Order: sequence, then structure tokens, then C-alpha cells
Amino acid sequence: MIEVYIDGASAGNPGPSGAGIFIKANGNVERHSIPLGIMENHEAEYHALIKALEICIQKNYQTVSFRTDSQLVNAAMEKEFVKNKRYSPLLEQALLLSKQLPLFFIKWVPSSENKSADDLARAAIRKNNTKDIEQ
Repeated sequence: MIEVYIDGASAGNPGPSGAGIFIKANGNVERHSIPLGIMENHEAEYHALIKALEICIQKNYQTVSFRTDSQLVNAAMEKEFVKNKRYSPLLEQALLLSKQLPLFFIKWVPSSENKSADDLARAAIRKNNTKDIEQ
């Protein structure tokens, strides 16, 4: 089973944002630190999930267990529903991607168990270059 730890972070709400993705796959570790531009923290959390799903699909992973410290994202994925309609398109995209994986699980973990993904997300914030950010 592939373990995927994800986190989104923003410096400000909205502000420069980043996605952190830490993957344990078949004895190997992958680290992804992806600048996201300007957005709110919850949007960054969804984008981290979407980017991680895209990576897993590209690598043809079959059984994937995602871990997130975002209760919002975890609950939305489990219920396939989000109260705030602003996040509906992001949830729909994540659900469509997750259905491309033969076995997909998502689980909430405390922040203390998601430190690697958090560190990668914070590093991604620093990678944002204001002249390259599309708003």
C-alpha cells in the first residue's frame, strides 16, 4: 500500500500558498513541494490533494492511503459533499481523480503526524515568486 501525506499552507488568508506531498512507496520516499500562487488555506489543502492524486495516477499506483490533517478535506471526501459551494469544483475534481485509483482511502491525522508534508508545503510557499504568480 502506498502512503501519501498531504498538506496545503498559506502565508496569509489569502496569501502565497504551497502544497506539500510526502509519499512512501514500495520502500522509497518521494517529496513534492509545489508552489500554488495566491489562495486561501482551504483551497491550498484541496490543491495538495488534487496534485497528489495526479501524481499517484501518473505513477500508476493501485492501492493508495492518503493522510491529511485537514478535517475539512477529509470530511468532504468521505461524504462527497462540501457545505461551502466555493470548494465544490475542487471537491468534484478530487473525487473524479480518486475514482481513477483502484483502491483509494483517506484518513484524518493530527498535525503532529503530518510534519513532513507540512514542511514541504511551507517550503513551497517560499518558492512562490510574486512575478510568476497568476491571480
